[in-house]
Amino acid sequence: MEIAILLYDNFTALDCIGPYEVLSRIPQADVKFISADGGTVRSDTRALAIVTEQTLADVHSPDIVLVPGGPGDEGAAADPRVTSWLARVHETTRWTTSVCTGSLILAAAGLLDGLEATTHWASLERLKEAGAKPVSRRYVEQGKIITAAGVSAGIDMALELLAREAGEDYARGVQLAIEYDPQPPFDSGSPEKAPAHVLELMKAFFDDLRPAQELPSDQPLTS
Repeated sequence: MEIAILLYDNFTALDCIGPYEVLSRIPQADVKFISADGGTVRSDTRALAIVTEQTLADVHSPDIVLVPGGPGDEGAAADPRVTSWLARVHETTRWTTSVCTGSLILAAAGLLDGLEATTHWASLERLKEAGAKPVSRRYVEQGKIITAAGVSAGIDMALELLAREAGEDYARGVQLAIEYDPQPPFDSGSPEKAPAHVLELMKAFFDDLRPAQELPSDQPLTS
């Protein structure tokens, strides 16, 4: 089974690495990290780099496609090479999936028009503007498209997908093998659970982050 994980500059690491740890356990899985140009792609922290040994042109009919999110989602969504490739391979995939704001890239490829989908909680309105019907769930399945919410939700989605492909007991075994048993020290992993002041703090963070990303490439940042 060929699994293509699409990377782009400024992706969020756990969006792809979490599902990779799960999906790579599918029997006879052939996992490929790919990008539009190939070569090294850096995460949003700039501290992690992944070498993508193949380009979009090298991968023609993957069984599973996974698109992570991250601050670079807008650039990827605006790249016709990315959107045309997604639209093309989706015709023959078994599963087309996304994590976090990766769903906005799927939407840009025309794959989510009128469908329920999810994304990071701070980007649900953007998903609506992109033509989907945003849903606040850990992951959302619409036919062969599965979209996961923010970052860590990709692991949940991948375990569900693993169960579909290899059986529930096998998926349970992989969950045990990677010791995925979340017991966080704080119960603030969703807008509904987080203290109000923390939620406002993070809303301000994302509001400040987005305009900086939308600066034209020829406009210098000033202090």
